[in-house]
Amino acid sequence: MNMNIEEPQTISLQRIKALAAVLDEQEYGDDVIIGEASGEQVEQNQAILRMLQYPVRFDGYIIFYLKKGHFSVDVNLHTFEVREHSLMINVPGNIVKVSQYDEDHIDQLDLVFVLISKEFMSGIQFDFGKVFQDGLNLLHNPCIILDDFQMAVANDYMNLARKLIGASFAYKRETIGSLLTSLTYLAADVWSKQVDEARKLALDPHATRSNQVFEHFLTLVSEHHNTERGVAFYADKLCLTPKYLSKLVKTASGRSAPDWIDSFVILEAKNLLKYSDLPIKEVVYRLHFPNPSVFHKFFKAHTGLTPMQYRNG
Repeated sequence: MNMNIEEPQTISLQRIKALAAVLDEQEYGDDVIIGEASGEQVEQNQAILRMLQYPVRFDGYIIFYLKKGHFSVDVNLHTFEVREHSLMINVPGNIVKVSQYDEDHIDQLDLVFVLISKEFMSGIQFDFGKVFQDGLNLLHNPCIILDDFQMAVANDYMNLARKLIGASFAYKRETIGSLLTSLTYLAADVWSKQVDEARKLALDPHATRSNQVFEHFLTLVSEHHNTERGVAFYADKLCLTPKYLSKLVKTASGRSAPDWIDSFVILEAKNLLKYSDLPIKEVVYRLHFPNPSVFHKFFKAHTGLTPMQYRNG
């Protein structure tokens, strides 16, 4: 497999489809997949859920809402509860893992999803970061809870989008793009209201300061953990002393800064071991460990498994 050694391992939209086909889905080229998984369809296609129980970095946007059921999902080491009427949007680059679902009631799930490539989203000129990312740090759970009217509207959007994908007409790409943009603005309206409520609740300036620094710290760690493992590097980026940064991170999260850095490295290592065919010595090189022995000891200390045991498990 030819790869740029500095790029993280990602799963493309088409590879997700190839790994486990969902029965009720439609696609527009390599850019958009819209589908619904419910009842026996979920039970028969558990391969996707099993795949997502390992950390995966998806190279695109994921929009989904849950009509029935519940499960938990980890996004960059944060665990979020997804329950009925939840709408969730995930951006490219995040490492996602389904952390928990009820296997005994898997046939009761009803999930509607849209997978969109980065190229398609950039082409519809929607400033995703401005609308969503600015308020993300204020929310404990980025799942948007839709009321009955909003759920009905979301269903109408999805049904129309699927009809358009299945039809033959000129300007299909532009039409589908405009429809998805409109759906995203609908989500943004609900999102902004939740962010406003979160701002009203953020009354403690000390807690707010800790949380803001912690979220900036995590953003930096997500970007640089492959090469930078020392707290001093991140403290310098945030114009803080290592001691003060460590204090703020501990206050905000209850975990130490080195623990968060190590957790991101382990997450990346799991992603590479599970979703690439790179030799382990190349994984060691990509993660900038001095030699395989150090990597093996680090990985086993944090997971209880050797890298090969994890890859084959």
